[in-house]
Amino acid sequence: MARAEKSSVTQGLTRESLIFQHSRTGRRGYRLPEMDVEEANLDEILPAGLRRESIEGECEVSEVDVIRHFTRLSKLNVSIDGGLYPLGSCTMKHNPRINEEMARIPGLALTHPLQAERQVQGSLEILWTLEQSLREIFGLPKVTLQPVAGAHGELTGILMIHKALEKSGNPRKYILIPDSAHGTNPASAAFAGYDVRELKSNSRGTLDLDLLEKEVDEDVAALMITVPNTLGVFESGIREIADILHRKGAYLYCDGANLNSFVGIARPGEMGIDVIHSNLHKTFSTPHGGGGPGAGPVGVAESLIPYLPTPTVERRDDGTFWLDADRPESIGRMRAFYGNFGVLVRALAYIRTMGDSGLRRVAEIAVLNANYIRARLRDSYHLPYDAPSLHEVVFSDKWQSKHDVHTLDIAKRLMDFGFHPPTIYFPLIVSGALMIEPTETEPKEELDAFCDAMIAIAKECEENPELVKTAPHTTPVRRLDEARAARQPILSWQNPV
Repeated sequence: MARAEKSSVTQGLTRESLIFQHSRTGRRGYRLPEMDVEEANLDEILPAGLRRESIEGECEVSEVDVIRHFTRLSKLNVSIDGGLYPLGSCTMKHNPRINEEMARIPGLALTHPLQAERQVQGSLEILWTLEQSLREIFGLPKVTLQPVAGAHGELTGILMIHKALEKSGNPRKYILIPDSAHGTNPASAAFAGYDVRELKSNSRGTLDLDLLEKEVDEDVAALMITVPNTLGVFESGIREIADILHRKGAYLYCDGANLNSFVGIARPGEMGIDVIHSNLHKTFSTPHGGGGPGAGPVGVAESLIPYLPTPTVERRDDGTFWLDADRPESIGRMRAFYGNFGVLVRALAYIRTMGDSGLRRVAEIAVLNANYIRARLRDSYHLPYDAPSLHEVVFSDKWQSKHDVHTLDIAKRLMDFGFHPPTIYFPLIVSGALMIEPTETEPKEELDAFCDAMIAIAKECEENPELVKTAPHTTPVRRLDEARAARQPILSWQNPV
């Protein structure tokens, strides 16, 4: 409880008022020097009609008022730099600062996208080298770096599948998506012009192969499968899944957002996967959150190479690099210029820093940390699927709901203990889901502090459920209308009447 008590005290001290509420008449943060020129008639310089006598609502504060106000505000930020951020399926991991240093090297940061190829050979080599690294990691022969997010990569991949099938004479009608997949998959399939058929998971939380066999016909273009899925369970039948699809001429698309659970250990191409995207911010540690920028490179099998977005980065025999836009069967551009170049630089820096053994170690620790939390919390929270967990673990509020305490209450109470809540009510196939992903960058002490808080909340649900149902108690604001706060935020100060 030491962490909880300390965090509660800290949070309790950070109820910060607005800067305008610190205002005191006549207080200033500066002093002008004595005037050393002859005083002039103001009316001659600026007519009275263009002036006002006062500024309504002017904020009058000293320098120390300003510094302390914004310093206190900064302490309200919840971030991965401040502690465990267990947002399941979002992989909120530490971003090594060396990646930032590399991306800010002037020769890279100041590159202009309209410079001639001969002037940006270094930047093109970085892109080419990153592609080679991802090819090796994916086990696939070609990669595009253009997509600027995971969902953008999904759309890119499905558009390539559509074009390949269209060329064969039938673009087909449906994309199959398991109910344990990421929520962006159906939207990407629809954007590419397909209808979606959902596949129910079996009792183990994985895809039912008999059901898949029945559903795949000549109208199915592809299966979009998340590996491991949103329950944190690896699709152990992935090779059989690929065979079923390929026998009917359909493709296997892998949502590789959870690649950090098997990077360096297993290669998607060797599992029979035809297309995969990877969210670089999740597996390869680039900044995450705040809307990006991101990157979602896509790797493809040999049969889909002609349809890759243009341009591709190529290397000549003399070692120089060039952009190939002469690809007549391409789906076209998915992004202007080179994509989000700075993010790609950070990813390559991370891959080179970690090396082969380091990347494998990433997966091993990601799995270890998730299973450590699973083992510590399984006596306090219901575990709906008993299959082995990989990078994340999903509990439910089944035991707490007997006391009329639900997932949202638990998440709110966790804020009083100083932790960002996990993902809640997702995946949808688990009622009252609590989806926890610690990532590989968390030390045991932080995992223990989080588990201690979760166990304490579970006890509160039994002994004092009102305490949990009325949480949070120590944050600057209590329970908000979350939909209204997200859709109709008031982000500017308004003078009270």
